[in-house]
Amino acid sequence: MAIEFKGVHYPKAVILHAVFFYVRYAVSYRDLEEIMAERGVVVDHATLNRWVVNFSPSIAANAQARKRRTANSWRMDETYIRVRGKWTYLYRAVDRDGQTLDFMLSERRDLAAARRFFKQAIAANGVPDRVVIDKSGANLAGLMAVNVILKFTGTGHLVTIRQVKYLNNILEQDHRFIKRITGPMMGFKAFHSAAGTIAGIEVAHMIRKDQFAANGITAFQQFAALAA
Repeated sequence: MAIEFKGVHYPKAVILHAVFFYVRYAVSYRDLEEIMAERGVVVDHATLNRWVVNFSPSIAANAQARKRRTANSWRMDETYIRVRGKWTYLYRAVDRDGQTLDFMLSERRDLAAARRFFKQAIAANGVPDRVVIDKSGANLAGLMAVNVILKFTGTGHLVTIRQVKYLNNILEQDHRFIKRITGPMMGFKAFHSAAGTIAGIEVAHMIRKDQFAANGITAFQQFAALAA
């Protein structure tokens, strides 16, 4: 779905360049404000923040719909993101090849959050054959709840659950890119801004992993195409 840029006072290309640069590279908003000024674009860091938070979720939704087909063997785990001085939980899943499946920021790490994440991931990617998780009881209970639903909907297809830590190493490595970009941000002041920003970072990471039909275009051109 094409993203509307009505009401903004800068060209669409300028906004997308700023958003892409922020979510792809480890810079602060004040760094980005200076970088933009060096390129002849005078825009304050608060406006840059609004662009990232407002436009990243829609770009991420388009990315989810347009990404390449993923494998039916999943790896799922959480990592930590600081919001308002407190730790929140970024649920993430990749397939056996390391391709991003889905992500969700949650203020809690519990059964309800795990169920919500699996429901979201399955809606976007279909029912997997198997899912590898850690020893988290909440994640195990969430997957078991998914299997109960599958059993009573008559599909005959249940998810094989494996709790083998070393099989999740590919996801642990994948977390590092996200943490490297969020590190210079020094934490987030609001949950919605954290969720919006992380959505953009995940898209940039998906582009880096070649999850879209690039057709010879640059990473930024792929990002911009997801806004069209």
